[in-house]
Amino acid sequence: MGKTSVIRMAHDDHDVTLAGQPMAFLVTGEHSQHTSMFEWTLPPRFSTGRHVHRVQEETFYMLDGQCEWQVGNETVRALPGTFVFIPPGVPHNIANVSEQPARVIMTVSPPGHEHYFEELARLASAGALHDARVIGDLRHRYDTDQLSALRADD
Repeated sequence: MGKTSVIRMAHDDHDVTLAGQPMAFLVTGEHSQHTSMFEWTLPPRFSTGRHVHRVQEETFYMLDGQCEWQVGNETVRALPGTFVFIPPGVPHNIANVSEQPARVIMTVSPPGHEHYFEELARLASAGALHDARVIGDLRHRYDTDQLSALRADD
């Protein structure tokens, strides 16, 4: 299966909007057999909720803003330049606890998590983010066991 190089210029449009903030798909399963990469703007007071992946590995690199990341039993105050690698089986929560948007580069391996974000954006536009069962079902289909509620203030 042939993959292609990706060049994305700084002013290219984003791919989805989540909680009013842009997410750009930098590398997806269309391009790579091994990883996906995203530039994600987390809105103020947003939290993924504590969750765990069975297979996926994730990395986060803080570009702008400040977040609070719970990784296993540690809580990290993430400022620009903070990096975290999360292997499968480690419960975690990525939260923007500030009043300003925060921006991260995120990778997910293996690729394909872009489809989760596409579906999540559709649910958000339909006003279904507050339905824990719907979010739990979506996440389960994408290698995620939800341990506490996702929080996105509207």
